[in-house]
Amino acid sequence: MTTFVSYLLLTVYTLSIVGVIAVIISENRNPLKSMPWLIVLILAPVVGLFFYFFFGQNLSKRRNISRRARKQLDARIEAAAWQPLERLLASTAQAVPLHGTRFEIYADGCSKMSALLQAIAAARHHIHLQYYIIDNDRTGGRLCEALCRKAREGVEVRVLYDDVGSRSVGKAFFERMRAAGIEVRPFLHVQFLRFTSKVNYRNHRKIVVIDGRTGFLGGMNIADRYLYGNALGPWRDTHFRLEGGGVAGLQASFLNDWYATTRCRITDERYYPPFETDEPNTLQIVSSGPLGKWRTLQQATCLAVGRARRRIWIETPYYLPSEPLNNALQTAALAGIDVRLLLPLHSDSKVVDLAVHSYLDDMMRAGVKVCFYTAGFLHAKLLIVDDDLAVIGSANMDFRSFEHNFEVSAFVYDAALVDRLAHLFERDLAQSRRPQPAEWFRRSKLRRFAESLLRLFSPLL
Repeated sequence: MTTFVSYLLLTVYTLSIVGVIAVIISENRNPLKSMPWLIVLILAPVVGLFFYFFFGQNLSKRRNISRRARKQLDARIEAAAWQPLERLLASTAQAVPLHGTRFEIYADGCSKMSALLQAIAAARHHIHLQYYIIDNDRTGGRLCEALCRKAREGVEVRVLYDDVGSRSVGKAFFERMRAAGIEVRPFLHVQFLRFTSKVNYRNHRKIVVIDGRTGFLGGMNIADRYLYGNALGPWRDTHFRLEGGGVAGLQASFLNDWYATTRCRITDERYYPPFETDEPNTLQIVSSGPLGKWRTLQQATCLAVGRARRRIWIETPYYLPSEPLNNALQTAALAGIDVRLLLPLHSDSKVVDLAVHSYLDDMMRAGVKVCFYTAGFLHAKLLIVDDDLAVIGSANMDFRSFEHNFEVSAFVYDAALVDRLAHLFERDLAQSRRPQPAEWFRRSKLRRFAESLLRLFSPLL
C-alpha cells in the first residue's frame, strides 16, 4: 500500500511539472523569459514548481478595468495625434496628448518631500496619493499626519499603496489613516490562497494629485532613505511637480487604479478642473502594466531610440534590457549617436549588479559611454532623446518595469524641459567615473561566469 501511494504521488507530481511546462510553452512568451523557468523546472523541479506558482504566472490576458470604464474616465481629456510615437502611445495605452504643463524638478528627497507637504497643506477638495512603498518611519509619519489633518478638515483623501512594496508597514499605520476618515486601499491585496496570481505583478507607480490642479510623479517613494540615505550613501533620485494639462493624465491613471481596486468609479468633472497655462509643450501620461497584449513602455522606448539622431542619454538604477532595446542602443552607438548610460556604482542588490554588468561588455564595444555614479545610490529614471523628448516617471530600464510592473511614465515633448534635465544629467555625470576598457575587460573569469549565470535569470529579477 505504501509503495502504491508513493508511486501515485510521484505520478501526480510528475504530471504537475509536465503540465506547468506545457502551460509555459503554450503561452508563447518571450523565449528569454520562458527558458529560465523551463531550466529551473527541469533541474530543480521542487523549487521550480514552488517559485513558478508564486512568481511566474502570466496575467497579461486579464484586464483590471473595462474598456467602457476607461473611456468614461478618459473622456474628459481632449484627444489629438502627434507623430508616430504619439500615435503608438495613443493606440496602445490610450495616452492622449495633453498640452501646456509646468514642471518643477526635485533632485533630492528633502526638497521633494517639502514641496509635497506644502501642496497637501494647500488642498481644498481632494488628495489622491499612490506609492509603491510607504514606510512607517519619520518620513511616512510626517505624510500620515499631514493627510489625517486634511481629512479632518473635510478634504477627500484617497490612498493606494502596493501590498508587497509596503509589506513591512503594520496595520496600525493605515488604521490611523482610516480613523481620520481617509480611504486607504492596498493594490492587489495578497491573500495566501490567491497569493500565486498576484505577487509578481506589483504597482510601482508614484502618483499624487491634489485638487486636480497639482500633480507629482517620479522615482521617489515615501521612506527615510530617499531623504537621508542609508549604507549606500545619499540616494540621488528625481521627482517632478506638474501643473496644467498633464495633471489630468495623472488623475485618470489614479482613478483607473482606484476603480480596479475598489470597483468605485469616479468621473465627476470636479476631479478634472479647467486649467490655463502658456506653456507650449505636449506630453502623454502612459500607464503601463502586464495586462493586455502590448508592452507599451518597451515598444515606445525602442521606437524613440530608433528615431534618435543626435543623442540618447539614460539614467537608471538597473539595466536589464530586452533584446530589442539592447540591440537598438548598440546600433545607435555604432551609427555615431551619442549614447550614454549612467548607472549606480553599487545598487541595492548585488545579484542584480552582476546581471547588469553582463550586458555592459557589448555596450562598451559598440561605443556606448557607460559611467558609474559614485556619490551615493543613483535611483533616478530618465531617458533623453535628442533635444525635444524626455521620458520621466517610475519605470526602470529592466524586464520587471517593461513586463511585470504597473508603471507610469510621462513622455514630454519640450525642448525647455529637456535642456533642464540635460544639465541635471551632466551634473550627475560629473560625479561619476567611466571605466577604462583595459580595466573593465580584465575582470576575473569567475566574476564573468557569475555575471553570465545571473544574466540567464534577468527576466525574473
